[in-house]
Amino acid sequence: MGEPTQRTIKANGISLNVAEQGEGPMVLLCHGFPEGWYSWRHQLEALAAAGYHAVAPDMRGYGKSDRPEAIDQYTILHMVGDLVGVLDAFGAKDAVIVGHDWGATIAWHTARLRPDRFRAAAILSVPYRPRSEVRPTSVMPQTADAQFYQLYFQEPGVAEAEFERDPRATLGAMLYGGSGEGAAAIRANAERASRTVGVGMVSRKDGMLPKIQLPLPSWLSATDLDYYAAEFARSGFRGPLNYYRNIDRNWELMGAFEGVKVVVPSLYIAGDHDMVIAFPGAAEHLANMKRWVPQLREIRMLPGCGHWTQQERPAEVNAALVEFLRSLPT
Repeated sequence: MGEPTQRTIKANGISLNVAEQGEGPMVLLCHGFPEGWYSWRHQLEALAAAGYHAVAPDMRGYGKSDRPEAIDQYTILHMVGDLVGVLDAFGAKDAVIVGHDWGATIAWHTARLRPDRFRAAAILSVPYRPRSEVRPTSVMPQTADAQFYQLYFQEPGVAEAEFERDPRATLGAMLYGGSGEGAAAIRANAERASRTVGVGMVSRKDGMLPKIQLPLPSWLSATDLDYYAAEFARSGFRGPLNYYRNIDRNWELMGAFEGVKVVVPSLYIAGDHDMVIAFPGAAEHLANMKRWVPQLREIRMLPGCGHWTQQERPAEVNAALVEFLRSLPT
């Protein structure tokens, strides 16, 4: 099938870099943090081979796409507008949306708010979460010594300073730490030390990144890591971190859509070693997801798989996506 091609399009008033491959009905692939279009490298080829036009943008703030400076330019409504703009730029009447991590949250809400343009949704890692009764950051866990990583990300410049010192080391640590292999190692070390693991907690003293070099996970090559490192060395981490700095603002904005459900056919895939599944409340969200996503076809759990679902288990994810796509009405 060859390699994906990249080009710049105009969408929602900004420029987005997109990778694409294949011809046919559009499948729009939305990555998460800290990734880029490249996280879908295995899916682009597989979806193209199955007869689809696979399109994976560098999301706003990432890679070669525009990176607005202002924090308030990274709300969920900006992201939904960007994805509608991608369809318009390609002249596509509609698409199936696929999302992972932050891209999963964006994909859920894109399908929820624009079912006229997004006819189905396949979501990886992050289950659908209805709007909480209180501001999300007000109930995130913190202690005198540590805080939830999303709280650590709130103060502009703090996480950027840590992550941008050595982008390659940062990305290597995150991709290993969140993987199934990394999760298994963390659990084993905690058991040997007879202590519990605070999922997603960051030391107030030492920051987020480990002080030792971690191995590459088996599914990530040195070439893959080099690509990610070069992208973030150029674009920095401010744009990606600004997604987190709009969590409370998104909560305010989405009050206008209280009670609106995701009504399109949907698929959910996650690894049973994914840290997201271990977050407080995640089990409840999984158990109740069909209440908010009435056309949820399946919850598929991948044994031993961590957070980087489509990169850790490309064959299984590709097969599930193609099966789901072929089951949809034409």
